[in-house]
Amino acid sequence: MGIELELHSARPTRKGSSRYTLLRGSYGHGEALAKVLSTLDRHGSGKLGWVDPYGDTLFNEQEAQVARQEVAALTQGCAGDQERAALLDPAELLEACETTPGSYLWFMGD
Repeated sequence: MGIELELHSARPTRKGSSRYTLLRGSYGHGEALAKVLSTLDRHGSGKLGWVDPYGDTLFNEQEAQVARQEVAALTQGCAGDQERAALLDPAELLEACETTPGSYLWFMGD
């Protein structure tokens, strides 16, 4: 199980045309990222708990802003370097999403 990330300039579509809106991706820390996010309460008030490790989850600019704050808190609570490294890419991509009008961050689960 792993989670890959892609930042898109517009809402991505599933039918291959999403490559036209792709700005940046992160594919190297999928399993560690899934492990960190699996510790979150799926029914809590946070946005990162919404991320489905087996499906797709999209965040818009406003959701990215909230989630970026959650990543900062998660990073401080990480026990190991691998978990901390897995949160660097989402932190950067969430910030980019937050500051790019009309963009979406796509969490792609296995």
